[in-house]
Amino acid sequence: MPRVRRTTLTTDDGVRLACTEYAPSGEGDAVPVLLLHGLAGHTAEWDVLAGLLGPGHRLVAYDARGHGMSERLPKDVSRAAHVRDVVAVIEQLALPRPVLVGQSLGGLTALLTAAAHPDLVRALVLVEAGPKGPAPELPGKIGTWLDSWPVPFESPDAAARFFGGGPAGRAWAAGLDVRTDGLYPRVDRDVMVDCVAESAVRSFWREWDEVRCPTLVVRGGSGAMPASEAEEMRVRRPAGTRVEVVPGAGHDVHLDRPAELHTLIERFLRPAPS
Repeated sequence: MPRVRRTTLTTDDGVRLACTEYAPSGEGDAVPVLLLHGLAGHTAEWDVLAGLLGPGHRLVAYDARGHGMSERLPKDVSRAAHVRDVVAVIEQLALPRPVLVGQSLGGLTALLTAAAHPDLVRALVLVEAGPKGPAPELPGKIGTWLDSWPVPFESPDAAARFFGGGPAGRAWAAGLDVRTDGLYPRVDRDVMVDCVAESAVRSFWREWDEVRCPTLVVRGGSGAMPASEAEEMRVRRPAGTRVEVVPGAGHDVHLDRPAELHTLIERFLRPAPS
């Protein structure tokens, strides 16, 4: 695991966000990269990828509102609130025009931030994330999934097995709260359902059309993002969009195949030859 520095900041609406800066660098020319996890996730999901990206980047992540070590029961979990959080982190941690790397719902937040604040964002990496919608079944699906968790989990191994095993299962288990009688989620079920409420009733194609920065869209070969969605993103913004597929990866590409994702990001961010 890379060396980290942990800080806490407070947003304009009083929500506490727990932030992590990986291997803080004093290099003035380091490229700022802000990492945004998905629904019910946590910052430490990025540990392996952060270790691979390493030198040349100033890497920062934070637990989204309602997640991890951040405010568990915020009043506002709208997409607009999440975008405001990204802006707050950029401003309070002095990240000049960062690259936003977001997975799943974190990717949607990154996309909406780039659309609303084009001058703040250098580039986007959207992992299993796009503007497709509406998805009226999504809140019920998320609620059913969370209700299926056998809380408390009796051990980290039991939790990892429940979440599918392997690196992804272990990462999800690592996000749980360890108590004397077992492991508990650090998220509230109803807050998580509310986080996807807007995706249930609308798409975000208009916002995608407003994005101006270079964008890398990464699908898992066995992930949840339809190939047709990624292709439509490329067709609507052909000059600024690159689409890649990571074979053998599911929805959690950053956990299933971090080395392959690292290679794609490095290639995407590499300056063009003069």
